[in-house]
Amino acid sequence: MKKLLLTLAGIVLAAGLMAQNAKMPQNITLKTVDGQTVQSSAIQNDGKPVIISFWATWCKPCNRELNNIKEVYEEWQEETGVKLVAISIDDSRSVNKVKPHVDSNEWPYEVYLDQNSDLKRAMGVVNVPHTFVINSEGEIVWQHAGYQDGAEEETIEEVRNLLK
Repeated sequence: MKKLLLTLAGIVLAAGLMAQNAKMPQNITLKTVDGQTVQSSAIQNDGKPVIISFWATWCKPCNRELNNIKEVYEEWQEETGVKLVAISIDDSRSVNKVKPHVDSNEWPYEVYLDQNSDLKRAMGVVNVPHTFVINSEGEIVWQHAGYQDGAEEETIEEVRNLLK
């Protein structure tokens, strides 16, 4: 029951974000996989769309999504100029696994650590994977929670719609 209520709360919050095209939070501190501190305002793409994917090393659907996108990412970039930023929500117990995990999967994405879940909370993420599309003005224009094989096509369609 508690999980259901949390999920419903997340859906309501997500609907609120979608209704108002909320801005991407700008002042939240993250870390790179190399330990450098960056602000969430660094998540941008020179006026082109950005896909933000919240994930964790222990999340099998997250890993499937990011691995499936890896297979078509170069094509997506050539077609749309989109950039994917993967935000790990691994906590202090598993954060040391993130860089080896990213390296072993050969993910070509920017990867940031949200170890304290500050950005996760600010963006209303309840469960991972949770994917957002951000437009050139830094507004959240689409989001999707969960993953099933092939769902990445819906994500790139949303990016394509921004470019029309």
